[in-house]
Amino acid sequence: MLSVALRTLRTRWVTFVGSFVALSLGVALLAVMGLALASSLDAPERQPERFAAAPVVVQGQDTLSVPTPIGDRTQKLAHPQAVPEETVAKLRRLGTVVADRSFAVRAATGPGDLVGHPWSTAAFAPYEIDAGRAPRAADEVVVSGDWARPGEHVTTDRGTVTVVGTVASRDFEEAVFYTDARAAELSPKSTQLVVEADAAEVREAVGGLDLQVLTGTDRRLADADPDRDSEALTAMNAMFGTAGGVTAFVSVFVVASTFAFAVAQRRREFGLLRTAGATPGQIRRMVFAEALVVGVLASAAGCVLGAYGAPKLAAWVVDGDLAPSWFTIGDFTWPYHMAFWTGLLVALLGVIAASWRAGRTGPTQALREASVDTKAMTWGRWVFGAGLLVTAAVTLGLALFSDPGELLHRKTYVSRPMLLITAIALLAPILVRPLTRLIAWLPAQLPGAGGMLVRENAAAGIRRTAAIAAPVLVTVALAGSLLGATATLNEAKATETREQTAASFVVTPAGDAGFDAATVKKLKAVKGAVVSTTSSSAVYVLEEGVALIKSEARAAEAGPLAKTVHLPLAAGKVSDLDDDSIIVNEEWEKHTVGQSVDVWLGDGTKKSLRIAAVMTTGTGNNGAYVTPANAPGASVDRVDVALADGADPAAVAAALTTAGGHVFTKAQWVQASYPETNRTTRYGFMLVLGIALLYTGISLANTMVMATSDRVRDLAVLRLAGATQWQVLRLVAGEALMVVAVGGVLGLLVAGLNLAGMWSALGLLSVWSPVEMPWAELGATVGACAVLAVVFSVAPAGLAMRRRAVELAGMRE
Repeated sequence: MLSVALRTLRTRWVTFVGSFVALSLGVALLAVMGLALASSLDAPERQPERFAAAPVVVQGQDTLSVPTPIGDRTQKLAHPQAVPEETVAKLRRLGTVVADRSFAVRAATGPGDLVGHPWSTAAFAPYEIDAGRAPRAADEVVVSGDWARPGEHVTTDRGTVTVVGTVASRDFEEAVFYTDARAAELSPKSTQLVVEADAAEVREAVGGLDLQVLTGTDRRLADADPDRDSEALTAMNAMFGTAGGVTAFVSVFVVASTFAFAVAQRRREFGLLRTAGATPGQIRRMVFAEALVVGVLASAAGCVLGAYGAPKLAAWVVDGDLAPSWFTIGDFTWPYHMAFWTGLLVALLGVIAASWRAGRTGPTQALREASVDTKAMTWGRWVFGAGLLVTAAVTLGLALFSDPGELLHRKTYVSRPMLLITAIALLAPILVRPLTRLIAWLPAQLPGAGGMLVRENAAAGIRRTAAIAAPVLVTVALAGSLLGATATLNEAKATETREQTAASFVVTPAGDAGFDAATVKKLKAVKGAVVSTTSSSAVYVLEEGVALIKSEARAAEAGPLAKTVHLPLAAGKVSDLDDDSIIVNEEWEKHTVGQSVDVWLGDGTKKSLRIAAVMTTGTGNNGAYVTPANAPGASVDRVDVALADGADPAAVAAALTTAGGHVFTKAQWVQASYPETNRTTRYGFMLVLGIALLYTGISLANTMVMATSDRVRDLAVLRLAGATQWQVLRLVAGEALMVVAVGGVLGLLVAGLNLAGMWSALGLLSVWSPVEMPWAELGATVGACAVLAVVFSVAPAGLAMRRRAVELAGMRE
């Protein structure tokens, strides 16, 4: 059978080109992603940046640690504590102590990510003066880089300053150095110190306190966002993992679809082999041998392509800030083995059903002349298609009943469409004929026989129509499900913001440091305004005795809060919030009004609070509310303003603007706070949909060429019956568009069902917002598929019809 398989591959090479290309690309992508994963696991240890030359760094408590029966559980504190003054006094006896401070600075002519520091900390990077001198007065600064020169006056959100010196730019920050005294005024709280003393003596001085003494590479923990490299690599690996899963899924899909169609086309060939004495097992082994040869060659080619593409991908993710600047592809071999054997497995899995169908071909098929598909649905398709459809429905029902919030998670709405796509694709043959007749009803009523022929040809060749529609179904369903899910979720979050904002105006600070006390006082003094000041904080709760959960919280006074915000309450009243209580949501283990719950505040202080009210879960953004007394260290970062009776909105807005900050109307605030899909997720979806569209193009091109080549005699008969060449080509193009339309409708059905599940989950979470279907993206996807289908059906038909119709009608298969 191997020799027969090799001859078949040589004779029918057009049939296997699509599978070869699809597998090659799939293996290449798997190799690239495997190499990226291996390289990320072998990441170098991050080195200190701002404190590379510092002897010892002492940090105040910045981590909450809670003992549990299965070990200590930790969370980063929202408001790290300062080093106690008595400890600072001890450290000063050991050597020089320099307090570190960091705060955002906004300059109209400078970079957007300026960070202010006291000048004394510059030596620990180290920074050295390039031009000018160190700052000596409160209105003097030294800047990094070349965006300002000594002598220039720069207007910032911290006042107008004079640049008196510059230092070399560093990759990790754009710095502005003030005098130590001025930095202390701008950022009074310091949570870490540099101590110029022996590390052992420093540890002895802070012994028994919950402080960190950092030396060596541990000094990187004192840098801003020390975990950014690991977080970026984790997000990158999640993106590649998703893309790899989709690649494997679509590869199996394309290979299985191609081989199934090829087997259907070769029924008479298999019938002749059976007539010549071949057993069903020999037929199956021949088809398997064909897949094995294609799999081996394609996997080998894919590994070579992957070795070339991996460095390109690494450069792309670094340029897109999806990975650290040092990220490169290492020298690993296991990703190639994984990709090769996976590709081979995909080829063999994709041909299983087709080989069994080929083995059941009877000898009488050799005498078959009609091309009408009489039994397109096998028992296997019925069982697996119905089983997957029931599985999708049952799992959706269980999720809606037990945990509807799970359906809003990215891993869920990325993976769930696969079930429905596979189910609908398997059941496609029973949907194709009625759907084709429905779509072609109007064209068939038009004058001429073109519309009728398109309808009847598509309905008669069910396997051909289903095989061509399948890749369109995959791409449209993925585009609609993934992009629609993120758009629907973003709209739901915007709906929550719109419904919860009762204020006429929302005021936010110009920088990231929050409002100072003087500005808050001015805002509260505005005539005709009911002002509610709130702060960002967090609370921590131990659930089920082992899980330390961090919940975002806002600190506010109950009276003004009730007048400016409509909280989605399930029980209780906002006005009951006081210094001994908390407002929680239904996700909390304890969520009954009147119950007491033990929490840790944003600075790590443990406190028992009474539940004053309970909010619905929503999309997950309904955190907790406490009073300012339970948010130590939190600064006011948002001011909601309602209008008093008879107040003039324009006058209030003008007064708020004068007081300070950015003033938004309610509509402007909803628009400004409209959620956006994060960059990693956006790039991940682009990669996934790009892969799906690429595979669709390959599958469409291959299947259309196969289908058109197989129908050369049919087209010749049309020519002999009097049709012109252009009429035949228009018929071929019409059939291609019809099949793409069928695939598009089925894909839209899958996307609609997936989004309906998410909409139901949102409704159960008390968020009623519309489903957002990405019509523009779906239109572009279907349009691209239509162009590919028309080109790769009309081109081979046009080439074939350059010969005389009589010769084509009499040619052998």
